[in-house]
Amino acid sequence: MIRLFDILFSLLGLLLLSPLFVVIYLLIIAESKGGAFYIQERIGKNSKPFGLYKFRSMRVGSDAEGLLTVGERDNRITRTGYILRKTKIDELPQLLNVLKGDMSLVGPRPEVKKYTDMYTDEQRKVLSVRPGITDYASIEYVNENELLSKSDDPEQMYIEKVMPDKIKLNMKYLEHYTVGEYFKIIFLTFKSLVK
Repeated sequence: MIRLFDILFSLLGLLLLSPLFVVIYLLIIAESKGGAFYIQERIGKNSKPFGLYKFRSMRVGSDAEGLLTVGERDNRITRTGYILRKTKIDELPQLLNVLKGDMSLVGPRPEVKKYTDMYTDEQRKVLSVRPGITDYASIEYVNENELLSKSDDPEQMYIEKVMPDKIKLNMKYLEHYTVGEYFKIIFLTFKSLVK
């Protein structure tokens, strides 16, 4: 049933947002060299890698300097990219991932392999379901980049504090993997974005 809702909502979202996609596309390519989309390998259900789509918010090649972004002090982010990240609009192309079946609207946010390789056996349970665009961890850590920017060692803070906390929140969804919980998280996400 959840997969049916994913297909319907992602199709509807892509149709309704297509004019916005065109505007964002033009803004990105006007500001910096390179394409408007960024594809990064993430780890999905059953540890299967897939290409996650985003609007490009950084200069081309920036990921070679590190996988984490640290808010306003990260000079790799373009002006347009900063707005896209702040409003979470950079995530909208993931509706394509949902339509393809790589992701769900709701589920644990997919990580890069570097971090999933650090998971304990217990933490690896989050890889038993489709990853999602939003989840409890996305709502709780809506300002993750700003939080990391305040740390002297953002990556250590991410590995030791943020990542384990996010996985605990993901487990909450796995324990209540229902249509009702799916809609509850979508509602809470919209409420969080409006705030």
